[in-house]
Amino acid sequence: MASIYTDLLGWVVIATFLAGAGVEYVRRNRVGDDAGALATLRRRLDASETPPERTLATAGWVLFAAFWLALFPHFAFTQKSYVEGVLSLLAVPACLYAGWLLWNGRDSLLVLSRAVAAMGVVYFPFESIEVLKRTLILVVTGQTGWAMAQFGYEPALVEGPILGYQNAYRFVTADGHGLLFEVVLACTGLGSMAIFAGLIAAVRAPLGRKLRALAVSIPIIWLLNIARTTFIGITFGNQYLQLFVDEVLFLFGSSDPYMVSFFLSDRVISQVLAVVALVGITYLVVRELPELVTVIEDVLYMITKEEYDLLESLDLPREPVRADGGRDVDDR
Repeated sequence: MASIYTDLLGWVVIATFLAGAGVEYVRRNRVGDDAGALATLRRRLDASETPPERTLATAGWVLFAAFWLALFPHFAFTQKSYVEGVLSLLAVPACLYAGWLLWNGRDSLLVLSRAVAAMGVVYFPFESIEVLKRTLILVVTGQTGWAMAQFGYEPALVEGPILGYQNAYRFVTADGHGLLFEVVLACTGLGSMAIFAGLIAAVRAPLGRKLRALAVSIPIIWLLNIARTTFIGITFGNQYLQLFVDEVLFLFGSSDPYMVSFFLSDRVISQVLAVVALVGITYLVVRELPELVTVIEDVLYMITKEEYDLLESLDLPREPVRADGGRDVDDR
C-alpha cells in the first residue's frame, strides 16, 4: 500500500465490515431457516430502529471511501497508473453511494459488504506479513522468468532495488543501456484473486459449488497474470513498444524514453485487457455460483438506478439452496 497509514485504514475498514457480518450472522441464526420469522424480525426492526449490521456496514462503506481517496495520489502520481488512479477516484463516490443505499434499506448490499471484508482478509496478510509477501513475489518472479525463457529471453535475475529480493530481471538494450524489470506485490495478481475469493466467500451457497467457483477463477487469474508479467518483461526489456514516445512521456509525466514500452505494455495494454479478462472470469464464476448475481445486480443498480433480473437473462436457477438444505430466503 501507499503507506503504513493506508494499511492501518485498510484494517479498520476490514474490521468494520467483519463486525457487521458477524452481527448479521448471529442475528440470522436466532431465527434459523424460518422465512416468516426472518421477515417479521426485519419488518419490526425497520419500523423501530436501524439493524446494527446495517449501521456497521454503512460505516464500513464510508471508511472504504476514505481508503480509496487516500490511495488516489499513490496510484496517479507515484505509480503513474492512470487507470488505477481513475478507478480509485471513482470508487470514492461509489462507496459513499453504496453506504447511502444500504442505510436507506437496500439490505442486498450486505452481501457485497461481506465480500469486501473477505477480500481484505485474503489480501492484507500478504501486504502486511513479510514472509507471505516475499514468498508470493518470488514464486511469481520465478515463473515469469521460466515463461520468458520459453520465448528465448533469459535476462539475468538480480536483486530488486525496491524490495531487495532476487525479484528483478536485468535486460541490456542494443545500445548497451541496462533496464530492470522488478516484480512487486502488484504484479502477482493477488488483488484480482482476492476479489473473487471474497465474492465467493460472501454468498451463502453449498461448499461444493463454492470450491468449483474458486477452481474456475483462481487458476485462470494466476495463468493470465504470469502471461501479463511475461509480456511486460519481454516488451519492456527489449523496447518493443517505443511508439508515440513524446506523447507517452508527456502523458505519464516522465522524461525517460526507455520507459515508454513499460508504460504502454503495463499501464495501458495490460490493464485494459485485465478488465476484459475479469468480466469473462466473472461470467464463468456466475455459471457455477449464481448467488453472485445479487452482487452484480446491485452494482448495475448503483450505475443505472434500474433494477435487473440477471438470473432470467442468464438462465440460472432462481432459488439457490444452502449446503444445509435451507433456502436463502431474503439473503440479498
